[in-house]
Amino acid sequence: MTIDTVLDALYQTGLAAQIRENDSAFPWIETAHVLAITLVVGSIAVVDLRLLGLASRERTAARVMTDLLPITWIAFGFAAASGALMFISNATAYSHNLYFRAKLVLLLLAGCNMAIFQLFVQRRVQAADAASALPVAARLAALCSLTLWVLVVAAGRWIGFTMLAGY
Repeated sequence: MTIDTVLDALYQTGLAAQIRENDSAFPWIETAHVLAITLVVGSIAVVDLRLLGLASRERTAARVMTDLLPITWIAFGFAAASGALMFISNATAYSHNLYFRAKLVLLLLAGCNMAIFQLFVQRRVQAADAASALPVAARLAALCSLTLWVLVVAAGRWIGFTMLAGY
């Protein structure tokens, strides 16, 4: 069984057909996806900007993370679910789209960046008080995170343009 066989099977499901053939289903799912991504990137940006010392400086970075990360994870769940629904509506075409592939790689890199941060840096950030300087590793992780998420959004936006054009 090839990957294209699996992708075609996804494309042939009743749910994919309903999304594809209903005039309003895809736009509503896409709207939910964009709103969820906005919450994901927005909440991550606030945390990253705090780690960089550029925002929310009156609160500790640990407090900002504690307050915002639950919102991030819930929004990420909605973004992943809505993204999966959009994907199955035209699975083979999406899988061959360069910007879709780039978005998946960028999401993987953002996830790796987050995992490295949580495994090696987060404890030092939580131990720092509001007045102390955060570790360089925290600021580097924040800069990488911001860059990766901007690129994820850009790649996602280009998916729509190139799917319409047939690239």
